[in-house]
Order: sequence, then structure tokens, then C-alpha cells
Amino acid sequence: MLKTTGVKKSFGDLQVLKGIDLEIKQGEVVSIVGASGAGKSTLLHIIGTLDKPDEGDIFLNNQNLVKIKGNQLARFRNRHIGFIFQFHNLLPEFSALENVCIPGFLGKKPQKEIEQEARRLLLLLGLKDRMDHKPAQMSGGEQQRTAVARALINNPEIVFADEPSGNLDSHNAEDLHNLFFKLRDELKQTFVIVTHNEGLAQMADRKLEMKDGVML
Repeated sequence: MLKTTGVKKSFGDLQVLKGIDLEIKQGEVVSIVGASGAGKSTLLHIIGTLDKPDEGDIFLNNQNLVKIKGNQLARFRNRHIGFIFQFHNLLPEFSALENVCIPGFLGKKPQKEIEQEARRLLLLLGLKDRMDHKPAQMSGGEQQRTAVARALINNPEIVFADEPSGNLDSHNAEDLHNLFFKLRDELKQTFVIVTHNEGLAQMADRKLEMKDGVML
């Protein structure tokens, strides 16, 4: 499903990625672990098309993402890739429902269809009574589940998560971890998760370790 070959990335004289070969199968939950500075987040941003590699190729369902440029790449990312970040990145002036709908609206999908799907996802994620609440009115765990729903709104092929439970207490972190596997089982969703949480890393179908810009 997702395959990278020879991905390299440098920032100035610092080579952060030194030739990453990676393959992810559909329906897998894969964790990527390693010390700070190992290159995990840089790799996630590159395979998620938020940044470009200096060398190498990235294929999603046999399409080379390195060859896609500009607005076409932005449209591809919106339709095919979901993101979950440590600090939620919800817009404070909008409700949970509105936050979840935003990627769908950007994708030019019908408003009624998007709102219906957003409600379905929020219900699935246990947020039935929080749909009209703004982020400041929700707990950290509720905000992160809203961010998960937002990542899923366009039914992406793959979801990338960067330290998704890093800002949560142990109870909410465990709930979020279990949620990933529920979504994998019920929606056949694929997740690639960068994490320092050893519990989540061990739960994954595969745990990959990075060190000094290479995959061990």
C-alpha cells in the first residue's frame, strides 16, 4: 500500500534521513519508535507529503507522491491522507462538528454529506454529547478524539499520527490507543504512528525503530 525507497533528507549539513526503505500494508497499525532526533517526525512529514525528500520515492497505491506538485499535491493529501498531531490543532472558534467537517469542505464535497459523515464519526468515537462544544469546553481526550474524527472525514487510505497521546494522561492515552485498533478492525483503517509511548508501540502490529536517520 505505502512504500518508500531510499528516502533521504538533510537540513543544511545535518543529514536527518539516510536512506529509508519502508513498506506498510493496508489495515496495519505500525508504530515508529526511537530517541528524540532519530528522524521519526521528519520521516512522517515526508511520507505524509508535508515535506519533500532530497532523494528517494514514496508510493501510495502505486502512485509516486514525489512526482505530484503544488495544488495537485494538496488535493491528493486532502483526499487520501489523514493526520493526527500531539496538540490536536483544533480551531478554537469552531465546534467539534465544524472542526471535523473542515477537511471535507476543503475537498469540495456536499455540505449535507460531510455533516452527516462527521456526526457518524463523532458518534462512533463516543462524542455524541460534544458535537456542538468548542475545544475549550472539552477534555484533552475529547479534543484528541475529535482530531481523530477530523483525520477520518475524507475516508483516507492512511492516517499518520505524530505522538498522538503525548499530551494525554494515562487513562485517556489508553483509550486513544484502543480506539486506533477499533478503527482498524471496523473501518479497515491503516495507521502509522510515531510515539514514545512504549505501551502503544508494543500494541501495534509492527514496531519499527529508528536511530540516527536509519531504520534498524
